[in-house]
Amino acid sequence: MRYAFIADIHGNYEALKAVVSALKYDRPDVKLCIGDIVGYGPEPKPCISTVIEEGFFVLAGNHDHGVAGLVDESVFNYFAREALLWTRDQLAPDEMKYLASLGFAAHFKGFAMAHGSLHGPELFNYIQTLFDAELSFEALDKNLFFYGHTHVPMVFFNTTPMTYTMSGDIAVTETNRCLVNIGSVGQPRDEDPRACYVIYDTEEKHLYFRRVPYNVQATAKKIVEAGLPEALAIRIELGK
Repeated sequence: MRYAFIADIHGNYEALKAVVSALKYDRPDVKLCIGDIVGYGPEPKPCISTVIEEGFFVLAGNHDHGVAGLVDESVFNYFAREALLWTRDQLAPDEMKYLASLGFAAHFKGFAMAHGSLHGPELFNYIQTLFDAELSFEALDKNLFFYGHTHVPMVFFNTTPMTYTMSGDIAVTETNRCLVNIGSVGQPRDEDPRACYVIYDTEEKHLYFRRVPYNVQATAKKIVEAGLPEALAIRIELGK
């Protein structure tokens, strides 16, 4: 089986289109989206319709539930809150209902996934430190956990002592338990503005991190033209 994982699209339709096109060559059997379809970016509606039409299994991100009114907007920073309120005004009731319907975590054969930490996935906590990673390892009863939220591709290994890597493709073994941050489609923050996603091949027992170029300047221009904070346009151009 080949699984494709995407996350943190954030209303960036240009990036999502590039990833969907790239997936035609990867030919995954199952496509999964680990949250934050909307937020920050200027085209939430086509992003929602695309993940639905392309048949992605989708979980909620904090911005999805924030736009749907299920997460208090006060917990978001200024730029995120401005984009959240703007996004809310763009969506139809059925789109809002769809975002509100998204679940927090899912368990498949051999792996689990959630937008943030597996330790209380409804809280959307970040996995940034070794302590954060340990909490998710304690909650994980499978070899692999896929997540997003930080927009930085990274893999934690449940070794002694715990280790991690931020580069390269990863071989998966029966004894190799991993937390896999799949990076971001629409708002990368590892200083590489290209869209990021992951392919997991269960037969080859390998994780493949993919980077796809897209028209970043087109999205930046749309952000400014939509009246969203200009800082959001600068951020995607810098990839941080």
